[in-house]
Amino acid sequence: MSPRFLIPLLAGVVLAGPLHAEDGTPKGVVELFTAQGCSSCPPADAAFRKLVNQGDVIALAYHVDYWNYLGWADTLSSKENTERQYGYARTMGRSNVYTPQAIVNGRGHLAGSDLTGINSRIDSYSSEGNGLTVPISASMRGDELEIRIGAGQGKANVVMVYFDKEKTIAVEKGENSGKKLSYLHSVTNVETVGMWDGKATNLTLPASVLQRPQLEGCAILLQSATADGDPAAILGATVVMAGKNI
Repeated sequence: MSPRFLIPLLAGVVLAGPLHAEDGTPKGVVELFTAQGCSSCPPADAAFRKLVNQGDVIALAYHVDYWNYLGWADTLSSKENTERQYGYARTMGRSNVYTPQAIVNGRGHLAGSDLTGINSRIDSYSSEGNGLTVPISASMRGDELEIRIGAGQGKANVVMVYFDKEKTIAVEKGENSGKKLSYLHSVTNVETVGMWDGKATNLTLPASVLQRPQLEGCAILLQSATADGDPAAILGATVVMAGKNI
């Protein structure tokens, strides 16, 4: 993201608008499920980097832990990331998961290395009315973070996804042994901070949610869920940056 879109606010905290700044709304949200121990993942990680550099979508990378048994424990993986991917599988009626997998707007999946397909899917969702249709913005007010959500249809959770700017890992074992791999926007934590019922809503949080050690970025997703609590369609999104510029 260009520094011109960053506004200094609170002791070490900066706030940025969505990655796509022309009209204030990102085109979509892409979540890549990847792993350091997956031999087919580096091409998808490279495609993901191009997606990040496009600047018009919110791109988040979730490292899963189910390839760790091959001899290399992914240093960015977590069981929570794996659980999120399995949650999407249940939502989409799938019995299995795979890497590299890209989830677009929480609505559909395709191979994570298929950059053309990912962009086409984003565009088709937008034209079908399944894009990010609910506006979200955020700003700091003193010691509070105010999230403003527009009106729309349905119900959804307000989800904060914390991520790193970039990590470079020297893989010593497993299928990618000997490679030095660089990862963008790897997710470190996900938490639900509120709910939305279709009405225009303002949500106020303490500024401390952005004052965490080593925090570099945070996406705010307005995401629906199934009756069982699994992640589903993403209706709106924005990005808050903290610490280092992205």
